[in-house]
Amino acid sequence: MNLHEYQGKSILRKFGVSTPEGILAFTPKEAINAALELSQKTGTTKWAVKAQIHAGGRGKGGGVKIAKSPEEVGQYTGQIIGMMLVTPQTNAQGKLVRKVLIEENIYYSGTEPTLEFYMSVLLNRQEGKNMIMYSPRGGMDIEAVAEETPEAIFTELIDPKVGLTAFQARRIAFNLGLSGNSLKNMVKFVGALYQAYIGADASLFEINPVIKAADGKIFAADAKVAIDGNALYRHPDIEDMRDFDEEDPTEVEAGMHKLNYVKLDGNVGCMVNGAGLAMATMDMIKMSGGSPANFLDVGGTADAKRVEQAFRIIMKDRNVKAILVNIFGGIVRCDRVAQGIVDAYNNIGTINIPIIVRLQGTNAEEGKALIDQSGLKVHSAIRLEDAAKLVDQVLK
Repeated sequence: MNLHEYQGKSILRKFGVSTPEGILAFTPKEAINAALELSQKTGTTKWAVKAQIHAGGRGKGGGVKIAKSPEEVGQYTGQIIGMMLVTPQTNAQGKLVRKVLIEENIYYSGTEPTLEFYMSVLLNRQEGKNMIMYSPRGGMDIEAVAEETPEAIFTELIDPKVGLTAFQARRIAFNLGLSGNSLKNMVKFVGALYQAYIGADASLFEINPVIKAADGKIFAADAKVAIDGNALYRHPDIEDMRDFDEEDPTEVEAGMHKLNYVKLDGNVGCMVNGAGLAMATMDMIKMSGGSPANFLDVGGTADAKRVEQAFRIIMKDRNVKAILVNIFGGIVRCDRVAQGIVDAYNNIGTINIPIIVRLQGTNAEEGKALIDQSGLKVHSAIRLEDAAKLVDQVLK
């Protein structure tokens, strides 16, 4: 589950990670009031106005502005809220901005320069260990840094039996070129950041940039956070942060019906039971000349009602030109799936796209008989390869 920047920073603060003071605003008036409140609280005379969407690269799309007066804060907020913000991490249509974060300025002048670093905590799947990835070249595309100057990217693998050690935190600070109080503050920052990652059951904490302010203090100026969805039952407070407006409405609806659905860009709707079989089905469709429009796993206990809901969800995608149902009856009974297909036909109304059905396993013959006796125009197949070829034929 992805979080907004302001939500990720609220988690960071709970674990002792320093962040700029900020206030969420939904209107220009609220933004101006937030700027005045921050000025009284911190003494800041400049403010960052930051669009809150589930995507990075907001500054490149005009979603981050620096204001020099409360009036400018209101002006920028009026420009940003309601815009379709396009970034390198959104599609061409972009995402609608509904709220902004107003933050104090931390780039103030002093005796030391302000520096920007990159830092993230994530799982290194190849090593089976958590990893801190960092670079002294923050505040820019880390992908470009990795491609153009890979020597500027450092990693620190963390033994799960030991956790982050003090010498590893110090090594990170040294590699970032810090010394004195800045080094001490960075060591503390790294330790707190890793504890936030572990404590929140996160799959990613990405801070770009990490700021060394002029007085040597270290701040998380940004926060891109993803939480492991399988661990949300342990964090009801974090689960409450879920923003359905930032998610695909069809995927949200599918989740309400206990369906595992991910929308794709193809033209063949897939309804399968089991993630592995679903992936194999999508591969076979692609190899046969089609393109999967979705990943949809109805689960091992699918009944007629759930199958009907799966059909309704697939049919909402206007790009779908054919539907392939591939069910292996292990736990789920094929006759239940077949009944769901018949019910979907009868309840949804006219279905003008071809449907290919492959049923194998428990009660497969009973399921085939149900479909044959229904009089529906459904293509049947025994082998998955034959089903995929049928898909290719009906699309031509």
